[in-house]
Amino acid sequence: MYEMGCYEISLGDTIGVGTPGTIQAMLEEVVKVVPLNRLAVHCHDTYGQALANILTALQMGISVVDSSTAGLGGCPYAKGASGNVSTEDVVYMLHGMGIQTGTSLEKLVEAGKFISSHLNRDTMSRVGRATQAKAA
Repeated sequence: MYEMGCYEISLGDTIGVGTPGTIQAMLEEVVKVVPLNRLAVHCHDTYGQALANILTALQMGISVVDSSTAGLGGCPYAKGASGNVSTEDVVYMLHGMGIQTGTSLEKLVEAGKFISSHLNRDTMSRVGRATQAKAA
């Protein structure tokens, strides 16, 4: 794909079974053929490993991370796979690491609350749930 001209290749754990060890091993192999600045990661949180996997990727030099407000989405061809890692949780982690994102966490949580209520479902964001509980 890289040799065909793709400007970015997003490596996906779309069923959410990856761990920091498997993410590291995968990236060590992929960077042998694709430059780090052309890679992104896309992690689902089925087993609760998405943030740890993203942290591992960041520590290895990845700077692009896919996420979804309120953890919306899913994997239609993988029964039991949960949605994407929530943007709120990723931004909270990044801000806690001192990484500036240009994103207002407060506005992001509000957007997640809005879309979740309109879809008649609970947010999958831990940050969103904690913020809502605190406000109640």
